[in-house]
Order: sequence, then C-alpha cells, then structure tokens
Amino acid sequence: MTYRAYIKKDYKPEIRWEAERPWYGRLALPLAVSLIALISFAALALFNDKAVNASVQPATVNRPVLDSLGIALPTATVAEPAAVLADSVEAKVISADRQPKPQTWKSVTVKKGDSLSMIFDRLGLSPTLLYRIMHSGEEVAMLKELLPGQSLELRIEDGEFLALRFEPSLTQTLEVTKQGSDISSELIITELDYRSKQARGSIDSSLFLAGQRAGLSDKLIMEMVSLFGWDIDFALDIRKGDEFKLIYQEQYKDGQKVGDGPIVAAVFTNRNEAFRAVRYTTPDGDTNYYNENGASMRKAFLRTPLKFSRISSRFNLRRKHPVLNRIRAHKGVDYAAPTGTPIKATGDGTVTLAGRKGGYGRTVILKHGGTRSTLYAHMSSISKNIRRGKRVKQGQIIGYVGKSGLATGPHLHYEFRVNGVHRNPLTVKFPNASGVPKKYLADFKQQTAVHLAQLENQPGQSLADNGTDKNKLIALDESLPAANSVH
Repeated sequence: MTYRAYIKKDYKPEIRWEAERPWYGRLALPLAVSLIALISFAALALFNDKAVNASVQPATVNRPVLDSLGIALPTATVAEPAAVLADSVEAKVISADRQPKPQTWKSVTVKKGDSLSMIFDRLGLSPTLLYRIMHSGEEVAMLKELLPGQSLELRIEDGEFLALRFEPSLTQTLEVTKQGSDISSELIITELDYRSKQARGSIDSSLFLAGQRAGLSDKLIMEMVSLFGWDIDFALDIRKGDEFKLIYQEQYKDGQKVGDGPIVAAVFTNRNEAFRAVRYTTPDGDTNYYNENGASMRKAFLRTPLKFSRISSRFNLRRKHPVLNRIRAHKGVDYAAPTGTPIKATGDGTVTLAGRKGGYGRTVILKHGGTRSTLYAHMSSISKNIRRGKRVKQGQIIGYVGKSGLATGPHLHYEFRVNGVHRNPLTVKFPNASGVPKKYLADFKQQTAVHLAQLENQPGQSLADNGTDKNKLIALDESLPAANSVH
C-alpha cells in the first residue's frame, strides 16, 4: 500500500491513505482524452466523405485535367459516378503495367584473340546455345572469323539469350533470334546510296595538307597516291604549285553518310604535266582505272619498293664506295629507312634468290617475265614465306630494311635490270599493264566521256549527279605561307 506525507501550516506531518481520493477523480483525465479523440475522428471522416462526393459530381469534374492525364470520363448515370471513375483509373493503371518493356541490347567489342566461344563464356552463355546458333544457318559462318575491333550486339534478359546482331560490313547485317526453343538466323542486305562529290587543291607544302584542306579524307588521299603512284614519285617529284582535282563518291545509309566511295575520275598536274585517270567497269564486270586513251593506270612495276626517309645514294656508275674507299659503280638506288621497314615487291615475279649474297648481305632477287629482274639487298631479315621458286605479287612484303653485308647504316639497295643490263630505277620507263580490251573501247569512250569532261570544269561549275545531290567544289585556301621545303 502507498503512503504519502502532507505538511500542514503548523509544519506537523500527517499521514493519509491514497485510496481516500474519489474514483471519479482518478478517471477524469483518461475519459477526457478519449472523448476528444473520438470527436476528432468523427469530424475527419465526415469531411472526407463530403470531399469525395463533391469530386465525382458530373457538374464539378475538371475534365481538362482528366484529359491531360489521359483519363476519359465515361458517360454514366449520376447514381454511380464514383464507381465509374474508379474503374476508369484502375483500367488505365492495368493498361500501363501491361505495356511491353523496351528491348535492351548489350554491345561487345571483339578483342585480339577473341572468338565467339570466348565471348559467350564471358557473358555466362552455355556452349550448347553456341552450338545451336552456329548450326542455325549457313550465314552464321561469318561469326567464325571475327576481327579485333568488330562489334556484336546481344539481347540478354534475366540471363537468357534472346537475340544477336552483327554487322560485318556496311551492307550486311546478321540477325540471330531465339523464340521459345527455336533459333533462326537471317542475313539482311542493305543497299547504299552514292552521291558524287568534287574536290580540288593546289600544293603549297605537302600533298596531305592540301588534300585535308580540300576536304578529302586520309583514305581518299592514299587512294589518289596509289592511283598515280606508277607515274609520279610522291616522295621526290611533288613540287609547290602541283594541282589535283577529284570526282569521287560518298556512301550513305539510311540518309546518313557512312564513308567515302571510290574515285570516279581524277587529274593530277605534276611539273606542268597532267595525268588523268578514270574508273571503268567492262561489260564482263572487271573494274579498273585507265587514262583517257584506255591504257591501264597500273604499271607492271611500282616506282619505289618501300616507304623511305630519303635517297642516300643514287644510280651512279662513277661513285666512290663508302666502305671499300675506291671507285665502284653504284648500279642501283639506296633508300634510307629505319631498320625493320617493310620492303615490297615492285612487280609480280618469281624468287630466284633468297639468302646471303656477298657484300649485298641478305638479298632477294625476283625475275619478272623473260627480260626484267629486280634486286633487294642489305635486309635485316627475309620474309618467312619467301624462298627460291616462290611466286610473289606486286606489293607483297618480301623482307625488311637492315644493314647486312657492306653497309654503313640501315637502308635498301634496289636494282632494276633489263636483259641483264642495270637501269636507273628512278628514270626507267615501265611497261603498262593490259588496257581496255579492244572490243570494249567504244563502250569505254562513251561511258567515261562525261567524267573526263567534268574534270575540265572551272571552279563554280556543278557536277551531274543524276539529280541525287548538288555537288560542291572545295577550293584550296591560297593564303598559307610558302613551305621551306618540298616533300
């Protein structure tokens, strides 16, 4: 039992029982709190009921707001407005939930040494799936030869493979899809659109600067060099004031430019001599470049066998040998280049020597037909597949620059012989490859006349493009300062 002490005014303590307080005194506070809470809940419920009823009355519904939310208020009886609106909102929510999810694709870039099996393993896809894909059709064979830098797109959801997409080229798209337990593949071919363009320029310091300022890509510049490389030595012959003009094509896919097409026609003026080239496809389907008379631009030999820094020694029958220190004819040309620079065969031929040859060091000799031969000396190494009796193609790498034999530094010694007699490789006249067959000369003249005429257009004149595009002329800015040296 609880006791409490009370102090009277005379400071004498008095002991009183707690139970002596009235019962209603002890219950007054809890009863008051409960009553206040009950009244509050009742008032809140009454207010909410009135607000809901008012919001669904047809006369007070804010239709513009409902329309903006995409909720159409159906025409219904006034007796059931709340139920109708609730059904409409619920139906809208269910419809949104059932919308298909957007497809997600994962892009994978092929790495060096990669295979489709390794890529699938990294993605956690089973070998069984890979086997089924590779047996889904003949077109999937291209997946066996993936190259570094190529991309694959895969659709994988919740760890399950659904689709694969691969574009080996601008015009090809391989699609592999999985539906249920079935896997199918399809190769889709897309036709590119071609639009003709024109560019022109004049060389102030270097060909590449002039080409870039004329709006040409590096690919087109190199194609032009390759086109005229049999007639012009672009390392030695280029001079300030040389000019060029190209008609070429751009490639478009779905309205977007995706690359540069081939050169259609070109003219290059070097030291006031104009060289022209035009692209022609015979009725048999053979495409090549020819001059205005139908002679092939491709010669039987390349002018130079490698990319070099400079010519360290020219053809000279009275040269003093730098090692032997005596007069000894230099029957070739020395091209200075870093050790390991690739050396290319200047023409189609057969290997007659691949090994050491006295002061020449490591040497390769090629025989071209019955009258011509070329010699490549002082190599650091000879290509593994080059051996006596082996056939080689023009431009094929046959070895690498070095300083084997009697050499003071890394360079290539190159000789050109006709009927066993040494000729100067820098000035010898090369025979042409076969030109346009006589039976197609009339067709050649007819098909190429318009392009050759376009090359003579002055700046400001437009090119014919079958109405597909208006071509622009890009003039070279002549305000650059003159270069100190000619490349």
